[in-house]
Formats: sequence, C-alpha cells, structure tokens
Amino acid sequence: MLSHTEKLFSILFFIIVLIELVTGSVASLNTIHYIAKPAIVISLSVLFLKTSESLPKTIKNLTLLALFFSVLGDILLMFVDKSSHFFTLGLVAFLTAHVMYVFVFLKHRNKQKSPLGFIAVLLVYAAILFYFLNGNLGDMFIPVVIYMLVILSMATAAYLRKDKVNILSYGLVFLGTILFMISDSILALNKFYASLNYSDYSIMITYALAQYLIVIGILKLKYEVILK
Repeated sequence: MLSHTEKLFSILFFIIVLIELVTGSVASLNTIHYIAKPAIVISLSVLFLKTSESLPKTIKNLTLLALFFSVLGDILLMFVDKSSHFFTLGLVAFLTAHVMYVFVFLKHRNKQKSPLGFIAVLLVYAAILFYFLNGNLGDMFIPVVIYMLVILSMATAAYLRKDKVNILSYGLVFLGTILFMISDSILALNKFYASLNYSDYSIMITYALAQYLIVIGILKLKYEVILK
C-alpha cells in the first residue's frame, strides 16, 4: 500500500503531529508549537513535490495550492487570540484550500454517478450542525454558511470519484474529506456553541489525518487511470 518513502515519511509525519499535540497545550512550549503546527502540512507538501512526478501538471499545481493555503490557514489561526480578524482570514485561507481540492477531485468525476443521495445525507448533517451554531454566529453567519457549502462540495466531489479512480485512491481521499468535515465541525462547535473538552486534540488529530489521507490518496492515483 505505502512505498518505502511513504512509510518513512509517515513515521516522521506522525512524530510532528505528536509534537504539535504536546506543545499546543503547553504555554512554555509556544515557540515549538509555532513551528510544529505549520510543519504538519509543509511536510506533506515536500512529500508531494518529491513523489508526484507521474501526476498531470494541473493536479500537481492545484494540490500544491491547496496545501499552501492550508499552511497559511494554520499560521493565521495560531494568532486568533491577538485579533478576531485572524480567524476570518484563516477561514478564507482554508475555504480557498477546499476549493482547490474540489477542482482536483472533479478532474476524475464519474459523470454516471448521481450525487443526490449523498448530498441529501450531507444536508441533514449540515442542518443539525447549523442548528447548534445559528444562535451565536452573529456577523460570521454568511462566512460560515459559505464555508459549510464549500466543504460539503469538497466531500461531494470526493464521493463522485468512485469507480473513476482506483479504489485505494478513492477510499483514502474520501475518508480524508470526511475527517476534514469532522475537524471543521468540532472547530465550529467549540468556537460558536460551547467549549468542548479536548477540542484542541480532536481538531488537530482529525485535521492532520485528513490532510495526510487526501495527499496520499492523490499520490496513489494510477497512471493508467489518469490518462482516461
């Protein structure tokens, strides 16, 4: 499943995630935290650059843009305690990253597959989440609604790759997008509904796994599938 390079990278990657989980909750380790958090996606970017030779240029560039805006979002969200504007800017950065991923996934859309059933499930999920968030959104109502629509679109685009790409690539990317939704949902609930126990850990673990699975899933595209 994983190449030798990917196995070695995975060890390094999860060490970085572990360092972030430890330093993110200890004030005296803030300096390491400021390095470790962006290093999570930066490390994925380096892996992708080194091992994506067989991928079409468009997919490579869009994926790298998604990773770039993810790193930017990570950095901005580290400073939300300084100003609420950093949260808004971080939201925009991650929204842009999601849009880039949507474009990547739609490159292998199965036009024979209807998304209606899956969209119905997503809308129920979004409605339940929105029920808890709505009363506290204030000026963030429209930005949050837009963000929710974009991340639901990303999940739908990942779903529509089914039977168009190899099963390994499909499964990894699809699971990654679901984890991304979960991570963002926990973040939203923690900010706009109520402070959740261990939210920092659950947000970071699901987010790191999401990015990891999506990137590895894109790298697992078989060349013969790409040519279709």
